Amino acid sequence: MEPTDTGDFLHTTLGSTGLKVHRLGLSATTRPGVATIHKAIDEGVNYFFAYGFDTQMTRTLRDVFRSERERFVLATGPYNLVWGHTNLRRTLERRLRQFRTDYIDVFLFLGVMKPKHFPEKLREELYRLREEGKIKFVGMSCHDRKFAGQLAAEGALDVFMIRYNAAHRGAEQDIFPHLKTHDPGVVSYTATRWRHLLRPPRGWPKDGRVPDAGLCYRFVLSNPNVHVCMTAPSKLGQFEENLAAVRRGPLDEENMRFMREFGDAVHGLGKWFM
Repeated sequence: MEPTDTGDFLHTTLGSTGLKVHRLGLSATTRPGVATIHKAIDEGVNYFFAYGFDTQMTRTLRDVFRSERERFVLATGPYNLVWGHTNLRRTLERRLRQFRTDYIDVFLFLGVMKPKHFPEKLREELYRLREEGKIKFVGMSCHDRKFAGQLAAEGALDVFMIRYNAAHRGAEQDIFPHLKTHDPGVVSYTATRWRHLLRPPRGWPKDGRVPDAGLCYRFVLSNPNVHVCMTAPSKLGQFEENLAAVRRGPLDEENMRFMREFGDAVHGLGKWFM
């Protein structure tokens, strides 16, 4: 049995933002439900990624915001040009109304696939909104690792939301080496690679070991460059299992080797996994 981590593996500061965060964040992507949201809050989770379309998370957060807004970190934002959402101010004002709050902690331009999806004029507009005080910190979610690494090296953004897991480790070369100078916050998503890391890939031994979700989350959070790893449970039990696993702390060397080996097998299925 692995030893339980004795350090504060569950909490950190979101880079140079100074925001104190629980390292497991809760996403509204799969509509986790009111019970899960309240359980997360009770357990100290304070980083929430919400679009406003999940009415349960929206209503729950705006209820708790009334009495303890400063405790929580709300991340949201518009999607890129491909999705047709280019009006940052309109999206911001809508989110402020939906959550009944005076400010958004982390306003992310979401789904950047290529540099052309996030031109300088959009970054400048984000800066203006930040200067107005309705946004504390600005960032983006990005699939183009080299572009994200370039912006990190330039200190262009406060927070980066990136894909990182055992099968997608390119950030270790393309992004993480560029973080030191400006220390932006790093939030990861799809720790299970959309559940592909939870089942054996083609060619894997029939009796071979297969990770569970807990190992996937711990793999991500064992990298000190990642401040928050998002989880998107669809029911309470999944969240409880993920949190219990993360509480065991970082993976030991043996399990890190296993996760990398399994991740390589999943990655080898094709280009889409790059």
